[in-house]
Amino acid sequence: QSLPQQKLLTWLSVLECVEVFAEMGTARVWGEMGRWTIIVLIQLAKAILRLLLLLWYKAGIQTSPPIVPLNREQQQPLHPQDMEGNSSGKDQTYVGKRSSRVVRSLQSTPSLQSRHWGSPQQREESQSRRAEEMNQPSTPLGLQETIAESLYITRPLLHLLSLGVWGQRSWKPWLLSAVLDISSLSLLSDLKDLNRRERAELRRRTILLLYYLLRSPFYDRYSEGRILLLLRLLADYVPGVGFVTRPLMDYLPAWQKIYFYNWG
Repeated sequence: QSLPQQKLLTWLSVLECVEVFAEMGTARVWGEMGRWTIIVLIQLAKAILRLLLLLWYKAGIQTSPPIVPLNREQQQPLHPQDMEGNSSGKDQTYVGKRSSRVVRSLQSTPSLQSRHWGSPQQREESQSRRAEEMNQPSTPLGLQETIAESLYITRPLLHLLSLGVWGQRSWKPWLLSAVLDISSLSLLSDLKDLNRRERAELRRRTILLLYYLLRSPFYDRYSEGRILLLLRLLADYVPGVGFVTRPLMDYLPAWQKIYFYNWG
């Protein structure tokens, strides 16, 4: 990735990290008008950055979060004592004469925080395999796939526009957003030879379609009573589950009021 593309990804990641805080803080300071103003500005900035990545830098299917979080347990470097041996790791292990089993020598045992239960060769192979998966180039998108990704990127803006035209109680914004999400996934389903990161992103988008059960006005008219009844039954009749379901029942109304939690 070029340096300008990395900067765009960084700014996009920052926006996604602070969007909920910005919405809640603006609502507390400037009220409802300020809240919707900051929501529109953040979604507009995110759409512009994503369209630049898609159309100018040919970034392909974009993941969320834009920069994959670092897995520190998987990315831990080899122990310094391991690096002193040769690169093949022969001095770090012992091979049993009868069983041919590879075990680590005591001299090359790492600290407790970075210890793992595989041989050095296995760890090096897994790290190189993960690095190859992360560094795989994005799958080139044709015209159909570019349109599908553009629909997914502009869906929040069209949803906000429809909210302004028809109001928050109307079904039209909910239906418009659902049609755009489903259309985007349908158009992208024909794309073959996706890398692992892109396949995981499409699975994530498919699972997020369940959010439409929790989004107004569907939630207000159909889902709310059934979900609260189910949580109440689990809290009353399943031992130990109440520690989770009762706070969740209290949290759902607050979660519903925050746009970036369920629509962002």
